[in-house]
Amino acid sequence: MSRGRILLVDDDRDLLKAATDWLEISGFSVSAFDRAEEAYRQLMSHEPDVVMTDIRMPGIDGMTLLNSIVRTHGEVPVILMTGHGDVTVAVKAMKQGAEDFIEKPYDADHLLSVLDKAVEKRRMKQEIARLQGLIREGGGMEIVGDSPAIRDLRSRVAMLADVDIDTLIIGETGTGKELVAQALHRQSRRSAGPFVAINCAALPESIFESEVFGHVKGAFTGALSDRQGKFEHAAGGTVFLDEIESMPLSLQAKILRVLQERVIERLGENGPRPVDVRILAAAKSDLSGEIAAGRFREDLFYRLATVDIRIPPLRQRREDIGLLFGHFASLAAHRYGRAERQVPAGLVAQLREEAWRGNVRELKARAERFALGLDEPANHSEEAPASADAALPDRLAAYEAHLIREALERHEGGTAKAAISLGIPHRTLNEKIARYGLRTSAEKRSAP
Repeated sequence: MSRGRILLVDDDRDLLKAATDWLEISGFSVSAFDRAEEAYRQLMSHEPDVVMTDIRMPGIDGMTLLNSIVRTHGEVPVILMTGHGDVTVAVKAMKQGAEDFIEKPYDADHLLSVLDKAVEKRRMKQEIARLQGLIREGGGMEIVGDSPAIRDLRSRVAMLADVDIDTLIIGETGTGKELVAQALHRQSRRSAGPFVAINCAALPESIFESEVFGHVKGAFTGALSDRQGKFEHAAGGTVFLDEIESMPLSLQAKILRVLQERVIERLGENGPRPVDVRILAAAKSDLSGEIAAGRFREDLFYRLATVDIRIPPLRQRREDIGLLFGHFASLAAHRYGRAERQVPAGLVAQLREEAWRGNVRELKARAERFALGLDEPANHSEEAPASADAALPDRLAAYEAHLIREALERHEGGTAKAAISLGIPHRTLNEKIARYGLRTSAEKRSAP
């Protein structure tokens, strides 16, 4: 799989070829152009993951290309390549929608990091948009993620969905066992029928049989009429038995009969009733410990576990955390009528290091708090203005200080010449030297 599709634009043909060869060796797919007009025509028919363009080019320059892309392909990130003295242009570009900028000559590792970040952000937005489209169309929520573990899980669900066989779903608390059960149902030939979920831990034993199998009039005090149970209600569809390890032994035998004979008996009734359902059961563990402790029937386990699906915990699919967090935050923003917030890359890095004992359920709760502004990240906010007059992000301010320092060194501390080379007034340069705590060569020599 390609690391990402890059549209590269630079009028320096030697640099263009060298950058193309290096990026392709690094795993990217590159379309290279030395003219912005040709690059834009390519973009109109084949949208890349990232556009990387030089600023200063004859004809249509990088800023004009940026404005065209923002107007017609706003979701495609644009990274600008800048040279000495382009800090003002870089500031303007960031304000007009550029994703990032990188200084020539660029550091190879830094460029790869910038490109990987832009590609990941682009793909995350595309996946969230696709999932939201499915939700709006009534397709329900999908299994979100692009890690090998989740791709394998989706493949197994697709393979077993249309095989009308009872299935055991195993996964820790919060991994999404009901989501997998819904996906199995939705992709099966039973999708037009009901999906009925039964939480075995939440139903008291005293009413379990009546709720699940139904009852007839007079079966017990208060049974004033016949009542259909959940299995009959699910006719033609799917029954999902969640937390089946919590089911009392006395009821496990009755469930085993349903699995074996596909019949139920309403409470207070002597005759069996056939039921046409597929049964999916979920457990937090392999159930071997429950069997050894005498709390779960071995025959029921083997009847259920003919086919099983195992859901990986979040700690085994950390590469999905950014996508999941962005997905849940976006859904929460729409649900509560809030503006969507960009998820800072630093926050995603922090989230990937956490334990997540509550798995995806815990991550979803954190994302919803983030969407509502209730869980502000202390050290991972978007780059804040470094100065009120220029409104520069921190990285642009650092870049500007770097350029000034280089100009001063080239001109041996001469601020007048440095100001001319940078294209800014002498007074402005002195103010920036003071702001950034820079010292000229003369000042350094006179320092004690």
